Amino acid sequence: MRHFMALSSVLAILILQYSLVALVSSEGPPSGWKTLRGSPPVVIARGGFSGIFPDSSSLAYNLALNTSNPDVILWCDVQLTKDGKGICFPELKLDNATDISVVYQDKQKDYFVNGVSSRGWFSVDYNFKELANVSREFDLSQDLSVFVFWLNSWLNHGICSWCLPLIITFVQGVYSRTPKFDGNKLPILHVHEVAKLIKSPSTGLWLNIQHDSFFKQQNLSVEKFLQSLIAKNVTVSYISSPDVDFLKRVKSRFSPGTTSLIFRVLEQSEIEPTTNQSYGELLKNLKQIKKFASGILVPKGYIWPVDSNLYLQPHTSLVSDAHKKKLQVFVSDLINDVPFSYNFSYDPVAECLSFFNVSDFSVDGVLSDFPVTPSAAINCFSGLGENPTKQVDTLVITKYGASGDTPACTDLAYNKAKSDGADVLDCPVQMSKDGTPFCLSSVDLLESTTVAHTNFKTRATTIQEIKNTSGIYTFSLTWEEIKTLTPSILKPYEKFRLFRNPKLQNQGKLITLSEFLSLTEGSRILIGIETAAYLAEKQNLSVINAVLDALKKTKPRSHKVMIQSTHSSVLKILDKSKFERVYKVDENIGDASETAIKDIKTFADSVVIGKKSVFPETEAFLVNATNIVAKLKSAKLRVYVETFSNEFVSQAWDYYSDASIEINSFVMGTKVNGIITDFPKTADRYRRNLCLKHGKKAPYMSPIEPGKLYRQISELFLPPLPPPSPVLIDSNVTEAPLPRVPTA
Repeated sequence: MRHFMALSSVLAILILQYSLVALVSSEGPPSGWKTLRGSPPVVIARGGFSGIFPDSSSLAYNLALNTSNPDVILWCDVQLTKDGKGICFPELKLDNATDISVVYQDKQKDYFVNGVSSRGWFSVDYNFKELANVSREFDLSQDLSVFVFWLNSWLNHGICSWCLPLIITFVQGVYSRTPKFDGNKLPILHVHEVAKLIKSPSTGLWLNIQHDSFFKQQNLSVEKFLQSLIAKNVTVSYISSPDVDFLKRVKSRFSPGTTSLIFRVLEQSEIEPTTNQSYGELLKNLKQIKKFASGILVPKGYIWPVDSNLYLQPHTSLVSDAHKKKLQVFVSDLINDVPFSYNFSYDPVAECLSFFNVSDFSVDGVLSDFPVTPSAAINCFSGLGENPTKQVDTLVITKYGASGDTPACTDLAYNKAKSDGADVLDCPVQMSKDGTPFCLSSVDLLESTTVAHTNFKTRATTIQEIKNTSGIYTFSLTWEEIKTLTPSILKPYEKFRLFRNPKLQNQGKLITLSEFLSLTEGSRILIGIETAAYLAEKQNLSVINAVLDALKKTKPRSHKVMIQSTHSSVLKILDKSKFERVYKVDENIGDASETAIKDIKTFADSVVIGKKSVFPETEAFLVNATNIVAKLKSAKLRVYVETFSNEFVSQAWDYYSDASIEINSFVMGTKVNGIITDFPKTADRYRRNLCLKHGKKAPYMSPIEPGKLYRQISELFLPPLPPPSPVLIDSNVTEAPLPRVPTA
């Protein structure tokens, strides 16, 4: 009774947590967009594709144009130079995102910006030519610190870079993103130069004027600059500003049919200088905003607020209210590589969908550092409905159930995985001291339970045959003892301060193999068997017999049971007619010899390999592709790849911090038979996206080209190529037979 009540509480939490997000599966878009104009939302690329390349650089803008919607809008944060020219640059100060502090040392100044003193290198202190075209020869007698700077570069990268002329160029201004493109010598761009990058009439330009009052204090005029663009026939689709006075002044200068004026709303408590009201208060009078703007740009929390623990609260009525006043609504802060609400399970497509693929509202546009994600969300994932058709037959295989959202290998993890659309549910079988087989992600209880905080902590020991560090092993406790333990959600990216679903971090219960077989009736299953030799020889436990006995006691299943092991000695015992035997290669490989593949064929029907065996990496950049998937498939072996996680740190830079892009590159790029994931909901939704129906793939649904991003790094910053991955040979595969377990 107590367990039933506890389970009911957990289900209530799950229903509350995911019901808010479930709204995105409702019918509606793309046939019935609830935007103000009834058209799909626009994608606005903030500083181009600034999630990868330096913000507002030519590389960033071009990548946005090449990977996003044809009607993508290029966002430019306008800053003015000393001579009144407009440049696209993300901040008022230049020192965070350029190397100006090296080129113009000791030239920083102090200014008051919005009433706060700020020190740095400001655009208003330099003519445009000084920023964009300056090139001066290095003089050791005058610039010793510059010499030290470039000498350090030479020592680290082996290039005589101080021999080159110095120019002011972009660097990555977000320290959590790759700095590898800092050596590409990307110059600061004039607004007119960004406008010239636009080739399609459907693509637009968005100018954001964040600091009009500051420029006025320096006797510079944004209005005059905007007039110069009109004189040069530069079409501006949108102009935004958080300054009410500025928008009122320029309203009469632009035709609403050509240029939309957008009121940029800052955080709730910040004060708008013209009205002396907080932005939160200003939004309560949308009718007044309509007098000087045709739309609003708001941080996402104005629409989907979150609590202090990063869980969604019910959405506000802001979008509907604004639309009633004929105001468009654009949302900002949709960024793939920062933590967002746990309700979205680190899936940026899911977050995007919550702003336009819902039953009662849709924003009119999305501002993103990763424009490829909203592009795919709008065109591929919107309007899928409740039970959309699978477009590909790639299997979705769980990694410990839905362990990205719940504690691994619990009843909760398996129930969620089933509801999330997984094809195959996995149970890594461990053995208790009294010979009970049960599901757990590791033989060490420390990794996925709170055993360290119980009296069983005294049973910690070091077993070199298993691992070098101390553990509390499953075979040191009876099942009666183990089932009293509290599960603990896995934390594979804890060092990055990325945690999984805290609300459910200790929910669910551990289950025996028999309970797993009952719970998964009607589903395909994969049973993992490891440490069989050690258990047989040192603990007198036969995990294989325990598994086979449990399977005998259950009713026949509609699918073959998959049994996986890294040991050929385990798989050779199994009856091919009863099981799909899955051989897991436990190291990254670059190739496999013909004799090794021939040997694998004698005991396995399929193979599991790691992602890096398919696409080798160096410093999180893909460098090339191997032929291993095609080679194994040509030998009539099914190929499954692991592990696909949603956390952006688990993915190479090439996948743009988007799990769906990574999955697509393996499914469409290499035709794998299945993917192994701890977030099956993301993988299942990918298989159903509408873009997979089209023969010619849009750029946002095309497989990535391995090595393309790597080849764009300058020689000075180029990471070394990884050593070749080993070739799997016959001796890696062949094993001695398992030791027999003495009979009682």
